[in-house]
Amino acid sequence: MNNSARLLYSILLTLSFALLAFFVGQYPINSFDLAISRWIQQFHQPVLDQVMIVISAFGNVAIAFCCMAVTALLFFIFKFKREALFTVAISFTGLFTFVLKHLFNRPRPTDEYVTIIESYRNNSFPSGHTLSYIVFFGFMILLMRKLTTIPKYLRTVVSVFSYVMFIVGPLSRIYLGAHWFTDILGGFLVGSLYLLHLNYYYKKV
Repeated sequence: MNNSARLLYSILLTLSFALLAFFVGQYPINSFDLAISRWIQQFHQPVLDQVMIVISAFGNVAIAFCCMAVTALLFFIFKFKREALFTVAISFTGLFTFVLKHLFNRPRPTDEYVTIIESYRNNSFPSGHTLSYIVFFGFMILLMRKLTTIPKYLRTVVSVFSYVMFIVGPLSRIYLGAHWFTDILGGFLVGSLYLLHLNYYYKKV
């Protein structure tokens, strides 16, 4: 991707996030979010609850940091030093999440509106879990396409797992009643912007 395309995508993602943030600020509780949460939560059942809790756990700060640290260490051990360095760079998404959540200060969904299966105390917008999933698992998908010296079966396993987490991870947050859809969309937009630049500089260095 050339600089012009990267700049265009960056502007589009930033503007989309700004518009979404304005909407969320004006309508923190809205019928659109409510309809999506209720539709997803209609599939609620005990076994699926546990599956979603496990999937969601990968976005918790401590577990997400451990995953990044272990992945970076494995890359470093097997002589993929550049990949190790850029995997470590993913950890800075936590700072973006902290700043944005405090800036927008949107409350979490409450049991007045949705079923709360797993509760959190910090602010809701954007979804830090989603941001983490998009950047970490998105970057793993990109790396598995590029690092052809890694055995194909291993690249396939990592890619399939990453695709599942990339898609299901954000949805688990709505299912568990931890986030609204617009929180997920906000995390997706910021995560995509971060991933765009991470991938660009990875290929450039």
